[in-house]
Amino acid sequence: MSSKAVRQGVAEGFSDQTNWMLAVRDSRDKAAFGLLFDYYAPRLKGFVMRSGTGNAQAEEIVQDVMLTVWRKAHLFDPQRAQVSSWIYQVARNRQIDILRREARPVPEELKPPESTDEDASQILALDQEAQKLRQALARLKPGQREMVEKAYLGDLTHAEIRAETGLPLGTIKSRIRLGLEKLRHELKDLRSP
Repeated sequence: MSSKAVRQGVAEGFSDQTNWMLAVRDSRDKAAFGLLFDYYAPRLKGFVMRSGTGNAQAEEIVQDVMLTVWRKAHLFDPQRAQVSSWIYQVARNRQIDILRREARPVPEELKPPESTDEDASQILALDQEAQKLRQALARLKPGQREMVEKAYLGDLTHAEIRAETGLPLGTIKSRIRLGLEKLRHELKDLRSP
């Protein structure tokens, strides 16, 4: 991937997934989209199925979500959201649309939050906290960061991580625990006194 945006993204410390998304957004890079698809499709399927959707319909939703990601890539802004958040929001919205069309009740975890009027200072504070979290994650040892991201951002179970990485379960748990301890230490100033 040689687009200018991807080079800038790497320089700014974006994740691989964000760099792939930027390549799709800026260059319509099919190889980058393939990497995005391979990374997110199984995670999205698990996410969709956890709310009670069947296997076939979950696969259909994932295909539709990834097609939407390709079509609407121009709307992605890494300064406003992480690529995982953006893609999961697309999936969530698609799933709600399908449930409404089928006149099934929307599960609680998919219902949109009650409308809250956030002022600019709250939004800025959340953005700053998200930036601090990204920086703290970047400072973790690579093995710890990978395990924390897979477990918490990728929504994978320890067994799924073991199947994906081939690492022993004890190593996975240890890296997650150590990574979370370091994050907790680095982010302690974010908690209210």
